[in-house]
Amino acid sequence: MPISPETEPVAVITGGARGIGLAIGRWFLAHGYGVALLDIDRAGLDQAAAGLAAGPRLMAIGCDVSAEAEVTAAAAAVMARWGRVDALVNNAGVAVFKPALATSLAEWRAVMATNLDGTFLCSQAFGTIMQAQKHGAIVNIASISGLRASTLRVAYGTSKAAIIHLTRQYAAELGSYGVRVNAVCPGPVETEMARQVHTPAVRADYYDAIPLGRYGTPEEMAALVGFLCGRESSYLNGQCIANDGGFDAVGVGLPTFRRDAGINRVGGDT
Repeated sequence: MPISPETEPVAVITGGARGIGLAIGRWFLAHGYGVALLDIDRAGLDQAAAGLAAGPRLMAIGCDVSAEAEVTAAAAAVMARWGRVDALVNNAGVAVFKPALATSLAEWRAVMATNLDGTFLCSQAFGTIMQAQKHGAIVNIASISGLRASTLRVAYGTSKAAIIHLTRQYAAELGSYGVRVNAVCPGPVETEMARQVHTPAVRADYYDAIPLGRYGTPEEMAALVGFLCGRESSYLNGQCIANDGGFDAVGVGLPTFRRDAGINRVGGDT
């Protein structure tokens, strides 16, 4: 049966211990949701939960999204607490940055297990709940790397491209039950991980290729996710939105255009 709109809505976010996932959790808490954060890093998750200080409105669940039994247990825990799920954000992800021919099968499988299998398993578990409710929204965090190829991302980029199509597959079927499924494709985002793996040269390349001339913020990603889960986007289904400062829209020539127009590059190392 359809759920009652009078009770507190509930959002489930995977990979919620840090970065974009944690920012998404903050957004949902600020907008009146009960929030379940799932992450394989239990210590980091507990630290994040303590910082949020949201009391009974927050659950922190240690969960490896690539393990079906753990996902099933997490879904049962959420239902035992709240009895409903209004939003699922499949954010958990890992990456291996190596040349294509240097990437091993084990590395390929590890990326696929978390990024693609994890998205599938969580969508199966929580999507089943939403289908029964005849209500809900799923947002998959894909990547600009799933829309356009780049170097050193053969496993990561392929996993994100698969997530984009997986999004459309679920949207095609779950829409008939009142459940919407969309994806966000972030460009480079100013997270701790990006600061660790993006060298100054890589950052300069991004600044040169992005019309807005900067990295995005976790809060900008969270705001789009929140919109896609809310009433304001009630007719949006099966869409993949690049939240990337215009990166996907542009080919060659941006640095030359800026030079000829006398425009200084916006971004800079921080």
